Amino acid sequence: MINSVRQSVLSVLNKNNYGYLSPADFNLFAKQAQLDIFESYFSQYNSQINKENARQSGTGLANLSKSIEESMDLFSMTRGLNLDATTAGQYLMPSEATTGSDYYYVNKVLVYKTTLTAGTTTGFTGGTFDVLTDSGAFFLSDSISVGDIVAVQTATQGVQYLTVQTVTDNNNITVSGSVLNTAGFQYTIISQIAQQNEAEKVTHSKITMLNNSIYTAPTIEYPAYTSEEASMQVFPSANMTAGRVIAQYFRYPRDPNWTYVTLTGGEPVFNQTDPDFQDFEIPLDDENNLTMKILQYAGVTIREPEVFGFAAGEEGKEQQKEA
Repeated sequence: MINSVRQSVLSVLNKNNYGYLSPADFNLFAKQAQLDIFESYFSQYNSQINKENARQSGTGLANLSKSIEESMDLFSMTRGLNLDATTAGQYLMPSEATTGSDYYYVNKVLVYKTTLTAGTTTGFTGGTFDVLTDSGAFFLSDSISVGDIVAVQTATQGVQYLTVQTVTDNNNITVSGSVLNTAGFQYTIISQIAQQNEAEKVTHSKITMLNNSIYTAPTIEYPAYTSEEASMQVFPSANMTAGRVIAQYFRYPRDPNWTYVTLTGGEPVFNQTDPDFQDFEIPLDDENNLTMKILQYAGVTIREPEVFGFAAGEEGKEQQKEA
């Protein structure tokens, strides 16, 4: 889609003698345009839900919230959160470093009700890297079974959820993934039938008030959390181990990048095979909106029918080339 949008933008600029838009400027405007549309999904969705709750939405808009929800769902992620060992019950917010993507909005925080055991690996087996070794564990005594969930906090891949394949002895189990390539991994083993409870988000002042009474303090049945920009604090904080807390969140869209090769004449030509290539991630239905927003950032105002005409014209040209 990104090349089609760029061709439409350049067509409008050329026709109106607005000058040339460099690939670098196009990518800059494309990033902001996509982000604008992405953020509009959430405001539109909230607005539509409020109308539906107030019974103000007409029958023609009955499926609007569903359509927006489908667009939002493209960016929905569910990931285990990395435990911050410096503070009990503190977990790092989703980021490129911890979960592979930065969060825009955390929708739900889930906590496993029970765990079987937790610890830190003390050794590893070369070659397959699928043996979890802990000299201080009691895997047989703790009734670890084939199929149980093993949450392993890695340094570069965040929390990985594996399954028990075999229980060798009290200190060694074989798991389904080859990530245990060194000692020192924090892990938690969770029953395959364990349930999750949703944690309530509360303010810092409210959690202080709740914790002041044994009758209102959060429990594992009714957990709570407070959040900062880079971390969250989960309550009760005792026995909160690696992989026990899971976040359902919406990630930011990846930055679009129109990549190219430069010909002898200096003209950039689209190169989709470049390893840095990144297409737009929002739905194809928003192609015209992207074109208009990029033109606006380039200093051009144009009506949607005109954009559609340019886009259709460019598509026809491409089809003729392919024929």
